[in-house]
Parts: sequence; structure tokens; C-alpha cells
Amino acid sequence: MINRVPLLLAGILFTITSFGQYDASKVNKKAIESYNKAIEKVQDGKYKDAVEALEEAIRRDAKYVDAYLSLGGIFGQLKNYQASVATYENAFKIDANYTFGYKLPYAINLAGLGQFQKALDEIELLLTKQNLHPNTKKAAEYRKKTFQFAVAYEKQHKDQQYVFTPINLGDAINSSESEYFPSMPVDGSQLIFTRRLNNFNEDFFGSRKEENTWNQAVRLNGSINTPMNEGAQNISQDGNWLVFTGCNRQDGFGSCDLYISYLTNDGWSEAMNLGRNINTDQWESQPCLSPDKRDLYFTSRRPGGFGGSDLYVSRLQANGKWSTPENLGPEINTAGDESSPFIHADNQTLYFASTGLPGYGEEDLFVVRKKSDGTFGKPENLGYPINTISHEGTIFIESNGRTAYYASDRSDSRGGLDIYQFEIRDAIRPAKTLWVKGKVFDNKTKLGLPSTVELIDLATKQLISRVQTDETGNYLITLPVGKDYAFNVSRRGYLFYSDHYSLKEKDPDATYEKNIPLQPIEADAAIVLNNVFFDVNKFDLKPESQVELDQVIQLLKDNPTIKIQIEGHTDNAGNAADNQKLSENRARSVIQYLISKGIKADRLLAKGFGATKPVADNNTEEGRALNRRTGLKILSK
Repeated sequence: MINRVPLLLAGILFTITSFGQYDASKVNKKAIESYNKAIEKVQDGKYKDAVEALEEAIRRDAKYVDAYLSLGGIFGQLKNYQASVATYENAFKIDANYTFGYKLPYAINLAGLGQFQKALDEIELLLTKQNLHPNTKKAAEYRKKTFQFAVAYEKQHKDQQYVFTPINLGDAINSSESEYFPSMPVDGSQLIFTRRLNNFNEDFFGSRKEENTWNQAVRLNGSINTPMNEGAQNISQDGNWLVFTGCNRQDGFGSCDLYISYLTNDGWSEAMNLGRNINTDQWESQPCLSPDKRDLYFTSRRPGGFGGSDLYVSRLQANGKWSTPENLGPEINTAGDESSPFIHADNQTLYFASTGLPGYGEEDLFVVRKKSDGTFGKPENLGYPINTISHEGTIFIESNGRTAYYASDRSDSRGGLDIYQFEIRDAIRPAKTLWVKGKVFDNKTKLGLPSTVELIDLATKQLISRVQTDETGNYLITLPVGKDYAFNVSRRGYLFYSDHYSLKEKDPDATYEKNIPLQPIEADAAIVLNNVFFDVNKFDLKPESQVELDQVIQLLKDNPTIKIQIEGHTDNAGNAADNQKLSENRARSVIQYLISKGIKADRLLAKGFGATKPVADNNTEEGRALNRRTGLKILSK
């Protein structure tokens, strides 16, 4: 949840005693009256009125240095960095000695413009001054470190082609209130966000996209919104679950807890507390579900962390309960605050905010990617201009890996924080992610089957996603491009279903809909092993075949009495006798692998059919590819 009150930079309305050309006692009295009026406006939080009063003071006395310095500070507070820099420079021209201490806010505003080298030069000049006030010196040394980081980052990551152009989502989404924490399901059909009402109560709103235009946002229907605060939400990739933060509720364990609501025919259900495994007597907030809904990332201040708030992950167990959360470790968590985790639809790329990792100051956004063993690598700063000298809170990136959303109070805000859209630069993008959806059903009865759907990286054998269908067999699973996948569907008592998606060499725009019939385990039931691979005219199993064959081994272990036949088939290209021999040898290669993994030979039979049993037209390449296959048939149960 967001609750930030703007603070003026130290020194905005106060001068530094010094010697120089400027003499405050000689300032025009009418100008001083305007200056004092500006002080009152600032104390009331009316910064724009204060600007007018200070500009009036300067009109009455063009040498009024204190008015320039205060005006420069207020422009900085309003994030009008260009005006702030110009105003400070006017003051410096009048008396460089008197204004020397204001090199610090001047440098900060230069950095606000992205002029980090110049900002660094100014800070280094300031630090040469003897007898700096300890607070000024401490602040200057902190800023020096952040500016050095920015200069080094720019040299290493300079992208002349990238232009940061955030677009306000407009009046259908944004209002005079604050909007933040944008999220959406994988198909991008709706945007869910938090809106703060009357600067106090937080509720969830949603908008649907039609013909690339967002409809007017309305409160989410159902029982999820209450007179209490609901915030920091995340909708699951299939659009059916919504996790969020609720504070000071009767069923809570601490100040803020994590809750879940489910989409029903009557709208969103009444929220349920996620329980003692997730929630403590401390602060838990900002949850985010992995695309397969098996992992829940969130922020917590529970004891045993590395700093203020840390990032944790909890796993959904087979019994439907969430596991004891795991701290994401010292590579990610620091002595500072980590917050706002967002795991992309690719289930490999995690974004989060940190005050403890090296950056541009205050709170920056970072990206970290999973390694082949499933652990996370080293975080990378998202860089300027996404990160700035101010707080950066949350980010959400669509399944296309390109379109990002965040909340900001930019100059074109409708009021408070608004939600903006922008294109993220290539180096920090997640993988573009497609998805497969459909229904799993019994091939005989045609009734839907609750089942397990797995997506596995064929190269690394890493499990990318595992989802459970709903009670009627419906599923959705995400497909990050750039890899080749085994796609497996299983349920006890049935032959598993397999397919593969080759997305390593191609980047299709289409998503997939696949309804999957499962065959009950009985004599003569048969499936095609779509993830068993051989090189052309060879019968040595390719390494990518292991994922599929391990599924066969598990099937045989789960059903210790069944006997199976492995069947080899070819297309009709070449000599029929050679094709027959090749199909037999391929079937034997599979049998040998199964035996090597402990399956008894008397449960296995190899048979080759050459090109005698085509399932498609051999006159097309697509047809021939379908005819080159390996099958599995149940001989006895």
C-alpha cells in the first residue's frame, strides 16, 4: 500500500550564513512580504501558490537570492527539474559564495534531468569545502555514491535507440484520486488496480479492453470490496484468483495480512485470510502469484530477514495449503527494504523494488532471472529513466514482454498517482509469453477431468509450470518463447498426453487452444509419444527425449501390472525395407532406455511398422512429420 507525503528538501526556505556580494538586509520590503507569504503557503502544502508568491518577490527584487533558492527547491519538489536547475543557476550568478551550500539540491535536480555526470561534478566540488555541516556532508556523500553508480551504469548500458515515453491511460482508468498497483491476466483483456478514495479507503477497480481501448473502470463486483481497506492486489494469469493485502481486519494476525478471493458466477467471493503459514503478527503485503498459481511471492517484515522488509515465496502444496515461506536470500534481500515483487508470465523473470541495492537513490526497481536450477541469479537495476532520484514503487509487464505499466505522479496526472503505460527496453525485458488453454476430458465419457498439466524445458529438463485444471478440466498454461517445451497432461488411471511446442526458432503471435482427451488405462489404449526425438535416418535417442520417457517410466511404476508395446513408424520416403528396419531399431532404443532405468524387460515389447500405418498424407512435409512417430500401446492391464 502507498502512503507517502511529499517532503521539502532541507534548506528550501532557509539561507546559509556566508560572506559574499548578496546582502539580505537590503532586500526590497515588498519582496520580503511576498517571500513570507510563500513560507505560509508551503507550510499549508500549497506549493503552486508558493511559486507565485516567490516569483512575485523576484519581480520586486531581481537580486533576491533567498527567493531564488527557495523557488529552486519548490520546483524540485514539484519535479519540475528544468525550472529548478535554471532557478538555482540564477542564484549562483548573483553570489556564488553565498549560495555554495546549495550545490547539493542543485546537483539532485540535475540528476532529476538525467545529467548525472554534471551532478557528480557539482557534488565533488561541494565536498571540497571545509567545515561542511555534518548533515550536508553525509547527504552529499550519499548522493555522490548514487551519481557514480548512474554514470557507470550509463556507460555500460547506453542504448541510443530507447526512448522512455510513458502514456497516461486516460480518464477511463485514472481519476482525481490515486490509482496504483496495476495487474492483468495473461490475455491482457482487463486491467485490475487499486484506487484510494477520499485519501483513505482503498478499493479494487477493473476495466476491460475493447478494440484496444479501455472501458470506464468500475468497482469489482461481488464481495471483495468492503468498507475496510483492500490494496496491493494481484490477479492470477487465468483471471480466477485475486490475492491482496488487508489491514486491521478482525480475522487478521498482524497489522496487514494477505488474503485471497475467487471469481464466481456472482463476482468475486468474500476474501479469505491465507492463514498462519503466510501471515504473522508482523506486516505482510504486496502478494504476487506465479502464472501456474503454485508460488506466492510477497513482502514481509517478519523476524529472521536481512533488513527492514524482505521478499519471500510460499509454495502451494498437494493438500491445498501454503508452505512455510522461504526468504529469497541475500542476493535479493538486503539491510534495506525490498518490496513489490512481480513475477512475469514467463515464470522466470522477477521484478522488485529495493532501497538497499546500489541505485539512483531512495528506492529503485530491479530485475532478476531464474537460473537453470530454478534459483534466482543476480539482480540488475532497470536503469534511468525508469529509475530516478525518487521512489519507484511497482511495475507490471504484459505477456508480450514489451508493454509495462506503473503508477506515477507525473505532470499530466489527473490527481495523485496515475497509471501509465510504456515500452520497456530490450535488455531488461522478460520473455514474450504465449499461452495454451483448453479442456481435459475422458475420451470415452467426454466428461471433464481434473488433471495435472506440466510444461518442461526440453533442453534443461527444468519444470517451467505445473497447473491443476479446475473441477471441469479447464486449464491455462503459459508458454515463454525462445525455448522448446514438452507439454504433458496426466491423471491417475489414464495414459498421459504429450505434445511439444517448438518456440526456440520461431516467435508466433498466435496463442493455442487445445482440448485434450485422456485415454483410460486398458488393453489396446494407445498414445503418441510426441516428445521422443531421433535424428534423420538414425535411431539414437536425442537427449530431449528423456523428459517424455521419464513420464513413461512413471506410468509403469504407478501401474506395476501393465505391459506395453513401443511402436516405431516412419514416412514413406526411401526404401520400404530400410524404413521397416529403422522403425524397429527406434522402438528398441526406447525399450533399452526403459530397461536401463529399472523397468523389467518382460513388461516391454518393441515393434516397428515402417511406413505401413500412416496417420497423415505422405505427399506433404507436415503429413510426413506426423507419420514419423513413436507410439505406446497397452498390451495388458
